[in-house]
Amino acid sequence: GGEGEVGAKAGTHVYDVDERNAVVFVGMRDGMTKGFSLVRREEAKVSILDSAFMLGDGVWEGIRLHKGVLTAADEHVRRLFEGAKAIDMDLAVSPRELVDMVYAACDANGMESDVHIRLMVSRGLKPTPYQDPGTTLGIPTIVILPEHKRASSGPKTKGISLFTVHVRRGAPDVQDPMWNSHSKLNCISACIQAKKAGADEGLMLDPNGFVATCNSVNFFAVRGGELWVPTRKYQMHGITR
Repeated sequence: GGEGEVGAKAGTHVYDVDERNAVVFVGMRDGMTKGFSLVRREEAKVSILDSAFMLGDGVWEGIRLHKGVLTAADEHVRRLFEGAKAIDMDLAVSPRELVDMVYAACDANGMESDVHIRLMVSRGLKPTPYQDPGTTLGIPTIVILPEHKRASSGPKTKGISLFTVHVRRGAPDVQDPMWNSHSKLNCISACIQAKKAGADEGLMLDPNGFVATCNSVNFFAVRGGELWVPTRKYQMHGITR
């Protein structure tokens, strides 16, 4: 159902609405019990004292499922583990076990193609609101949200509009832009300015005023028959990029 509708008003991430997503199974590992379970979307919950909810403390990946196979699964999981290590977070699971969890969530929903999985890891439960990573109970929380999400053809046929925003991509000694962290306010504030200007996406510059990336997609330019890309210094190292 819902074919032809879009799940976002406009922009780079419009998709066809699929009513099956209301009842999908979500994979969850509880950091306190250490147990992994599959629960219906409407029953999937994390605590108000979870580190990601309170502090944006965690990392995530977006992975596609095509013909029953996770696209670039090893690369995505490797980047997730690298991000976790960078913020001194032990995931308490092996890469292979994590991939198996993702497949289990997809299989529980009978998914094959046109599927997007949001793989999210939080540092875990806090006893009270406090940012110190050492003040955390149990092990990290893992949430695997698979959705039937076919991209709308709109951006391909109509294109998108960009607006160069004042919000910059920062240097690694401020907040490393190579971390795929839950804390996305840098990109969100760029998105807000672009939307206020009537554009689909914000074009972000680096600290030196050169093009870095967009707020949620990669930026490319074709020049003289060549594909040009910005330096990777001020953006997350894309996998499909």
